[in-house]
Amino acid sequence: MIRGAWRQVGAAFYNSFVTYLPGHALRCAILRIWGASVGSGVAVGRGTTVLGIHALTIGSRTKVGRRCLLDARGRLELGTDVEISDDVQFITAHHDPQSDTFEALSGPIVVADHVWIASRATVLEGVAIGRGAVVAAESLVRLSVEPLAIVAGIPAKVTGERQSSLAYSLHPREAFA
Repeated sequence: MIRGAWRQVGAAFYNSFVTYLPGHALRCAILRIWGASVGSGVAVGRGTTVLGIHALTIGSRTKVGRRCLLDARGRLELGTDVEISDDVQFITAHHDPQSDTFEALSGPIVVADHVWIASRATVLEGVAIGRGAVVAAESLVRLSVEPLAIVAGIPAKVTGERQSSLAYSLHPREAFA
């Protein structure tokens, strides 16, 4: 009981105060303090909300844009060199509308290395996005995405394939963004 309450305090502190402070390093350090696994060179944009901080994993050199929703209540894993643009939402939990008790359900989201998820896309629970895949802006991802696939739309469907050796590393963003 105490651990759960302590986690709620951490999430409230981060989402109400820390997310608006300048400095990626500061935001990432506080996420680590509250139980997230955050690699080196990570940037988390201002205004990003994190739920279930203890179940969040972010690989090295991953960039999370401003005003994103990182719902890790069902577990959220972001790989290395992942680009998450502004206003992206990851949703790992929902309620069963047929349940007499409005049962809460959750499932993980796993995003492999070198993935790019463009602005305002939404990724739902149970989805795995393969290495090097691209999710177009304002897409709704309900099903897993194959490596190197380019998906777009509502619901997201394959529109192409990425032709890249993925031999790059993302560079750090400005320190006080």
